[in-house]
Amino acid sequence: MQDYHNLLIWRRSFDFVKLVYKLTTHFPKEEMYNLTSQLRRAAISVLANIVEGRGKPTDKDFMRFLYISNGSLSECQCYFEIALELKYINKDQFDFINNKTKEIGYLLYKLISSIK
Repeated sequence: MQDYHNLLIWRRSFDFVKLVYKLTTHFPKEEMYNLTSQLRRAAISVLANIVEGRGKPTDKDFMRFLYISNGSLSECQCYFEIALELKYINKDQFDFINNKTKEIGYLLYKLISSIK
């Protein structure tokens, strides 16, 4: 198994998960099993697929999991757009988290490109 702790994308994704948890603690209680849960699971999926892919034996396998991670990141972006529209987060919070998702997306793109 290859170590994933030295990957910049892992560190940024780990911080992203913590940020998502902090932001969603302020969501309405009735969203606990809906938007809050979906968003947290998608954020964890970004991180977990990087880790799982890193543990696979081939670069092709790793890339497949990076693509899945990227899909989960897109899912997070969608959920934050909904949260903004529903006023669960404000525009500044949205802009901040949106910049984080773009940064992670860029790092995923660069890592996938380097493996190809």
